[in-house]
Amino acid sequence: MIEIEDLSVRYNSGEAAVERLSLRIELGEFVLLTGPSGCGKSTLARCLNGLIPHSSDATMTGRVIVDGARTTEHTVGEMATHVGLVFQNPATQLFGSTVAEEVAFGPRNLSLSPQEVAERSQFALAATGLEHMTDRATRTLSTGEQQRLAIAAVLAMRPKVLVLDEPTSNLDLKGTKAVLETVDRLRDEYGLTILIIEHRLSEAGSLADRVLVMNHGRIVLDGSPTSVFRQKELLSQLGVRYPGRRSRDSWAVGHRKEAMDHRRERTPLVDLQRIEAGYESRRVLKDLSFAVYPGEFVALVGDNGAGKTTIARLLAGLIRPRGGRVLWDDTVHRLPLGRRVGLLFQNPLHQLFCDTVEEEIAFGPRNFRLSSEERLETILKVAGLRELRQRNSYALSVGQQQRVALASILALEPALLVLDEPTMGQDWGSLSRIMDFLVELNGHGQAILLITHDYKLVWRYAERILALEDGQVSALGSSTEP
Repeated sequence: MIEIEDLSVRYNSGEAAVERLSLRIELGEFVLLTGPSGCGKSTLARCLNGLIPHSSDATMTGRVIVDGARTTEHTVGEMATHVGLVFQNPATQLFGSTVAEEVAFGPRNLSLSPQEVAERSQFALAATGLEHMTDRATRTLSTGEQQRLAIAAVLAMRPKVLVLDEPTSNLDLKGTKAVLETVDRLRDEYGLTILIIEHRLSEAGSLADRVLVMNHGRIVLDGSPTSVFRQKELLSQLGVRYPGRRSRDSWAVGHRKEAMDHRRERTPLVDLQRIEAGYESRRVLKDLSFAVYPGEFVALVGDNGAGKTTIARLLAGLIRPRGGRVLWDDTVHRLPLGRRVGLLFQNPLHQLFCDTVEEEIAFGPRNFRLSSEERLETILKVAGLRELRQRNSYALSVGQQQRVALASILALEPALLVLDEPTMGQDWGSLSRIMDFLVELNGHGQAILLITHDYKLVWRYAERILALEDGQVSALGSSTEP
């Protein structure tokens, strides 16, 4: 079904993203591909549907055949009927004005009958849990909802090979389970060949027939999940997260009353009081109230569309509340907004604009006259970016871009650091180094609000959990797992 022979890919920098890789994936196999950030996983995925070499500056040698079609001999459009690819950043492949239009676009372009288009659309929407929002404008969707929509649009094409590049990175717990179970069912019912690229291995690893581990553009491990995951020492060296138990289906949290009472005796760093907020006619936050205290490490969790990113934008001053108040401690309120809150966006490309990694990290401190060579070197080291300091940020992998964006924020030493899904594209080794550094900063008084669907990350690092449901804080608790 997938035949790769002696594949090498080089970008303009001349560095090899994939190096003499050979691989065969059989019809109906469910394969999980993992490895450290920047090892060539996404490059390999783009070779499978012809984006490389047809729509890329990369130079490709070797042979790639998918479903009997050699990628160099067919256009990207022609390959779309053989292989469906869902990108790490879903916004790059969405263009329909509504959810329904997006899902129906592909089947309509295959000149299918209206009945077949409707049946495929209905199946894809139901499979991804989007049937209740067919009339929603795509621009109003959360990143997690956009990801489910991108998957639905590809499923509607009914390709024989389905390639998903980090499909669960922005999905909530229920969405992750639903999507992976749907993909597994598609394999069983329609004989699809599945290739999933993931850093979070617990859920996908339990379904896969085979696991591949990449490093420096090559396959270094290939075998059954049991045999590959047994290589704990090598996986640890590569920064690959060892799969633990599967995540729960809900964010049930404990509640330690004495800890909460102790916080109420302190002055909040920021206090959100009865907040109302939304976009156009859609209300997202309703009578929401909570506070973050100096030196806290708080996790904000909840389903896709619950309002987590809206809170992040509200704290950063990117949107204003329609009702209620955002009250900052006096010492913090005097700071310029850029130093009051440091916000890491879900999509790192929304906040990268300099020519090199080093310039990107130094830009903010230079503007605020906070430049420090020692601080710059420390941040480059912690983020694993020293060897990439002169690279163009747009030539990096998504995981590397995310680390550049985070490093540029840390360089400003904001009073409150807000991380909106920092796990996208990150291997566990890189993520652990960054999070351990954040814990060190937190120990020196840095307040952190972590927004994530990553169950393991929350229980490992957060001091307190805020759970959002229907635009309100529905539960408060400590990070002591129930």
